[in-house]
Amino acid sequence: MNRKPAVAGSFYDSDPIELRKLIEWSFLHQVGPGSLPKISAVKKPRDNLFFVVPHAGYIYSGPVAAHSFYYLAEEGKPDVVIVIGPNHTGLGSYVSIWPKGEWETPLGNVKVDEGLAMELVKDGEVIDIDEKAHMYEHSIEVQIPFLQYLFQDVKIIPIVVMLQTPDIAEFLAEAIYRLMKRHQDLDIVVLSSSDMNHYDPYDITYKKDEMAIQKIQQLDYKGLYDVVENKDVTMCGYVPVMVSMILARKLSKKAYILKHATSGDTSGDKSSVVGYLAARFGS
Repeated sequence: MNRKPAVAGSFYDSDPIELRKLIEWSFLHQVGPGSLPKISAVKKPRDNLFFVVPHAGYIYSGPVAAHSFYYLAEEGKPDVVIVIGPNHTGLGSYVSIWPKGEWETPLGNVKVDEGLAMELVKDGEVIDIDEKAHMYEHSIEVQIPFLQYLFQDVKIIPIVVMLQTPDIAEFLAEAIYRLMKRHQDLDIVVLSSSDMNHYDPYDITYKKDEMAIQKIQQLDYKGLYDVVENKDVTMCGYVPVMVSMILARKLSKKAYILKHATSGDTSGDKSSVVGYLAARFGS
């Protein structure tokens, strides 16, 4: 079964020409990288394996997301992109993978790597095959057109997480780590999809986000969980980000903040904003 787009026409344009223009606008925006990405044609060992990307409507978070995709493009096309996002809908299992078929967007279809997806289910202990969780969820879908804009024939593994605890992050990270070790011939990248603090005034959101960002820079995933749980930081995809943090620790990578901004920086309304972060984990 193919996964149909759920938020085309709302989070991003449903017309492919306008969608490409919107993605380019994101790269060229003053909050974005400021130029269009240059895709490396030379295959070389990838240094940055894990990224943080936001997932709001492109007019709000697209310029921040563009920083992570810009960096991804510089190191060339990956073979497989594991996209992990939070479950906003409440449908499906605690941790749900879409196991096979294709994901459709206005820019065409991308294939799910069924073989690797099933390996993760076998290894992951907490991962269920559950398409219901993905049917209306936007946190993964909004990443796909960016990938399609950059690369031809890239494969994905979509995972959404509803139960967000350190244990879940550890199980997921360990399964992905084993997968990467088994398939060292494959160029596998992880996109951790999350927005930061939600709906506080601009200054408050910045301060709350900085508490979380500090823990991300330190690769202190339990500290990030503590900040979200006890400091009223309404970050929605903290387990997806914790997965990349744990993997970075396992592979001796460091965290680099590419861009932190809010919807107030792109929309102009600073009375009630959502924070957005782009980050990479590399040497």
